Amino acid sequence: MKQKALLAKIQKLPKKKYISPLGRTIHTARLALGSDKDFILDNRLQEIDFGEWEGSSREEIKSQIDYSFESGLWNFRSPGGESFKQISDRVQDFLKDMVEPAIIVTHGTTSIVLRGLCMKLNQNEILNLPKDQGCIFHLAEGVETILR
Repeated sequence: MKQKALLAKIQKLPKKKYISPLGRTIHTARLALGSDKDFILDNRLQEIDFGEWEGSSREEIKSQIDYSFESGLWNFRSPGGESFKQISDRVQDFLKDMVEPAIIVTHGTTSIVLRGLCMKLNQNEILNLPKDQGCIFHLAEGVETILR
């Protein structure tokens, strides 16, 4: 699998493996990392709560709002959903508990917030981070390298 080959590019893999408890991230982590016996499931890594928009397609959401999907701001406009501050606080709470390097498997919006906070970016810079899939975002000492 592609992720396993990408992980081989990292010289010393961390022992800790934090995973969102949602099924699709557990599945991805199993494919990339093998056995899940060492996974630490953490609710703070779940995807952003989209409130009333949960389960809606982008087309359905687009009919309700006038925001560009490219800006990323639409993620924080869902009725009853999480704000940027709420997801940032949740992710920051996770980060303050980390005491050593780790592998983290999470979701799109949660990933950009986590990466941006690690690099000490502001909200606009965070929302403009790459949102690639099928790659690994390697963070070390505030610098991000994308492994493809």
